[in-house]
Amino acid sequence: MTAEVFAPARLGPVTLPNRIVKAATFEGRTPHALVTPELIDFHRRHAAGGVGMTTVAYLAVSPEGRTHRRQIWLRPEAVPGLRRLTDAVHAEGAAVAAQIGHAGPVANAAPNRSPAIAPGKAFSPLGFRMTKAATEADLERIVTAHADAARLAVESGFDAVEVHCGHNYLVSAFLSPRLNERGDRHGGSLANRARLALDVTRAVRDAVGDRVAITAKLNMSDGVRDGLGLEESLLVAAWLERDGTVDALELTAGSSLLNPMYLFTGDAPVREFAAAFPPPLRWGLRLGGRAFLRQYPFREAYLLPEARRFLAELRLPLILLGGITRRETMAAAVTEGFAFVAMARALLREPDLPRRLRSTPDTRSLCTHCNKCLPTIYRGTHCVLDSGFLVPHQP
Repeated sequence: MTAEVFAPARLGPVTLPNRIVKAATFEGRTPHALVTPELIDFHRRHAAGGVGMTTVAYLAVSPEGRTHRRQIWLRPEAVPGLRRLTDAVHAEGAAVAAQIGHAGPVANAAPNRSPAIAPGKAFSPLGFRMTKAATEADLERIVTAHADAARLAVESGFDAVEVHCGHNYLVSAFLSPRLNERGDRHGGSLANRARLALDVTRAVRDAVGDRVAITAKLNMSDGVRDGLGLEESLLVAAWLERDGTVDALELTAGSSLLNPMYLFTGDAPVREFAAAFPPPLRWGLRLGGRAFLRQYPFREAYLLPEARRFLAELRLPLILLGGITRRETMAAAVTEGFAFVAMARALLREPDLPRRLRSTPDTRSLCTHCNKCLPTIYRGTHCVLDSGFLVPHQP
């Protein structure tokens, strides 16, 4: 059964060389919001290292939808660089996905020089500003922007588009009963709160048809009180399956806004996070960082128990994420019925880990789950234990 992990597998209209996906992690290599040689090399190394597909993150659908102004937003000027990136990945024999989305309340309004859009008006600790309550016109524009971004992704040579519906980015924030207290057709019942997710994925499918695979990254749980929970998430997943708008779901968890460590587990590097931000956010993290960056013990495949519920109730192909570093874990997941497995942090230190797992099954990852890679995202995401890393030039 283990060999099936490394056999070709279908994802919608695309055949991947194996079932290992490099999950989206913001690379921190786009100082001018455009592709750089460093970004191309980052994904080329993962492709050469043996993943079936690497995911470019994070490609915002509009300028204010970025978590930071240095992130790429999908526009015609970005296409030539993205085409060079996809060509480089394809030359190594791997597929490549574009993660698209709108950061919503997770956007940092200060560097973006634009208000962060959210379900309602609230104070954002990320930008130390109030968020802007989305109007109907905003939502219509953002749905259209997702469709336009998907078309540009196809033009750029991507094999797949991943719609970001997790981590309390905009779509996820609308799903959350804690963050969405609206009284209109986008708030209240789950059907109303899920309207944006269904509209966005439908618009993306209508825009690109079957030319590329479409996946959605969906929270199983926000990991916060009164947030989206497992039972409601299962219903949203069932509606996505019913609509036929996505070819697979990547199951995730946690809130970048309220509880980021719920996704990552392992050590919570408060001191390193504080040092990465300017005042007053730095001071706030030093004083109250333990409340925001909660610590959860790491265990292999820590999202598997929740993901099994989705496996039991859906026919839609599922991508298992969360602390997957061993070949036997991958094999067990595929045997159990998961279509793909996704890796992220372990590949930062060892981009060639999948290739070595294939040739030497008992290979063990060098990742210590210290999570000190997380605060590096705006100066070149990397493993701090990798002495060979060179920080990309930043203006």
